[in-house]
Amino acid sequence: MHILSLAPTSFFGDYGCHVRILEEARALQALGHHVTILTYYKGSDVPGIRIVRTAPTPWHRHYEVGSSRHKFAFDVLLSIRLLRVLSRNRFDVIHAHLHEGALIAGVLARPWRIPVVFDYQGSLTDELLQHRFIKANSTAHAIFRRVEHMADRIPHAVLTSTRHAASALRAKLGDRVPVQALPDGVNAQVFRPDVISAEERAHLRARWGIAPDEPVAVFLGLLAEHQGIRNLIAAAARLKAEGRRLRWLVMGYPGVEMWRQIAAGAGTLPEVIFTGRVPYAEAPRMLALGDVAVAPKLSLTEGSGKILNYMAMALPTVAFDTPTQREYLGTLGVYAPVGDSEALARSVADLLDHPQRRRMLGEQLRRVAVRQFGWDQAALTMTSLYWQLLTRSKIHPVHNRKHQDETIL
Repeated sequence: MHILSLAPTSFFGDYGCHVRILEEARALQALGHHVTILTYYKGSDVPGIRIVRTAPTPWHRHYEVGSSRHKFAFDVLLSIRLLRVLSRNRFDVIHAHLHEGALIAGVLARPWRIPVVFDYQGSLTDELLQHRFIKANSTAHAIFRRVEHMADRIPHAVLTSTRHAASALRAKLGDRVPVQALPDGVNAQVFRPDVISAEERAHLRARWGIAPDEPVAVFLGLLAEHQGIRNLIAAAARLKAEGRRLRWLVMGYPGVEMWRQIAAGAGTLPEVIFTGRVPYAEAPRMLALGDVAVAPKLSLTEGSGKILNYMAMALPTVAFDTPTQREYLGTLGVYAPVGDSEALARSVADLLDHPQRRRMLGEQLRRVAVRQFGWDQAALTMTSLYWQLLTRSKIHPVHNRKHQDETIL
């Protein structure tokens, strides 16, 4: 099959949403399918992945991660590029990411009668509220809630990043649109606890000013309010006030300097170390520096794929108790009430005080990651859904790959 992955974001960046897009494409290609990713102008190219980009906006070439008013212009350019690509090529399925992607593909691809699958990664309005792009109960809130309502109903099928989201959407949509859970996955051959030697681990720790015997709590993800970074800093301050020796390795972007200033104001420097952006290829080596992992995400609807990386690295994980995070960790997670920084600190401290429990939890979490969350299984789920949609619409799959290669741009 020829699959067009529509990604209304600056792919590839080193964070969760982009990792899902990338690993889905890799898994589909491993089964012999052909994937083209249509995305914004900026972003890093990935070897082995065909990427088609929009034209840049002349007034804002260096845009930021996350919600931005400039995204309206980017989505117009994405729509124009989509029409051009569809007019010159044939695809079997459009796999549209995020609500913007579902809405754009659902409307513009209709003349070509191509099935559209919406890859749902969380509520649009919830994300905008978490990013403080809109205010609760405002006119903008009502508008975006309506847009989300339309986007949820316009595709031919929906894949959700969590089972919790699938249940919530089924309750909202009824039988109108088929909804299937497609949990995030992890490459357990890449993310594994023995990815570096003990000597390399000591050397890399020293590079970040961490002594060999210092315990380390790791976080990897976007540095945003809804990721609970402020709660992490508060937990670090709490344990420091108790005289506990502990380093917090906080890996990600954007806003590193802002968060560093907040940490300084809380008195948690140099205990909290902000590394900045960590390339996805380097993530396993950096996570290997940790003794425990933290997942203080506050959002109740977004996926939390980073937890699977922690699990594959055999890192016992302390998380805020949300349905999504419990879905991955199950009974093997260590939970704190959502937003409770003191409970987060207590849970981290308790794990550090019990090394045998840490080791046992880590080993069990890795076994679960390997057995239940491989991207190869996700690819089979996606292709099965694609075939169902093609069979229902009586559309024959595209076979002329050479023609695709010559005309895609």
